[in-house]
Amino acid sequence: MASTHDSILKLEVPIVVRIGERDMRLHEVLALAAGAIVEIPKLADAELDLMVNNQVIGNGTAVKVGEKFGILVTFVGTQAERARALAAGNADAQTPSTEDADAEDLAAQFLAGQV
Repeated sequence: MASTHDSILKLEVPIVVRIGERDMRLHEVLALAAGAIVEIPKLADAELDLMVNNQVIGNGTAVKVGEKFGILVTFVGTQAERARALAAGNADAQTPSTEDADAEDLAAQFLAGQV
């Protein structure tokens, strides 16, 4: 069972850092072109959302790491909240592959404390 637990913990999940969002009229979206600037109604130093499966699991501030961007995490939810965010992606999944289904079954067992 330990190897199953280890396998689950090695799964990779996409992490998204959301700067912000805004609504735009359809004609504005259709008029977008290279060089356009889309203003986000958020202050430049405001905290960013740290997300998994379109679920906010924490937040932080933007930092520069060498020549790349990073996020300095200032808050992260509990392990239970993060696990729920991971499980939320399963509800949205379209017909998963056999490998994905096996991984989802293992993750469900792990979250239920069966592994």
